[in-house]
Amino acid sequence: MTDLFADKAADYDDRPVPQQISAGVFAAIQQNVALSPELSVLDFGAGTGLVSVRLAPLVKHILAVDVSAAMLDKLTSKPGLADKVTAVCQDITKRPLDRQFELVVSAMAMHHVDDTSGLLNALFNHVTPGGQVALADLDKEDGHFHPPGIHGVHHSGFERPALAEMAERAGFTDVAFVTACEIDRDGRPYPIFLMTATRP
Repeated sequence: MTDLFADKAADYDDRPVPQQISAGVFAAIQQNVALSPELSVLDFGAGTGLVSVRLAPLVKHILAVDVSAAMLDKLTSKPGLADKVTAVCQDITKRPLDRQFELVVSAMAMHHVDDTSGLLNALFNHVTPGGQVALADLDKEDGHFHPPGIHGVHHSGFERPALAEMAERAGFTDVAFVTACEIDRDGRPYPIFLMTATRP
């Protein structure tokens, strides 16, 4: 599989938009999820660990999964994460992990997955009964958030009601949305939502 983020990993953390999104998403997770030192967490599409590095001090352990080895190499090079975060380069929609987690988080990864329903089914199977997901991504937009011709972007954001319906079909309950932050690009606002849901 081609690593579409191989050329982005080196300076990804220096870009203001990923920093702004990860800070907003983490703040929204803190406000809407009961974090505790006992929690095992799966960070889906973890990238360079911008969310994981904020979560790590507040939870027991994070398994950071991504299909980009270059991004995960950047994550594992960060000081202080060695004992709290394990990185796995794997497509869990095709090769599931053999364990479940009390919390699954994700920031801006869903639009890189073509089959959203399949992804939600896969995430459901990785959550313990009573556990939660906290998934952040773009509200539906007209395709201008990403540069034209970029590879690996399958969705121009999501309609919240449609995504909630897919989550419920996957088996989740208590689906709720908040706006985590808003990104300004070329004078246009792009809201980022956080969807929380529970596996009964």
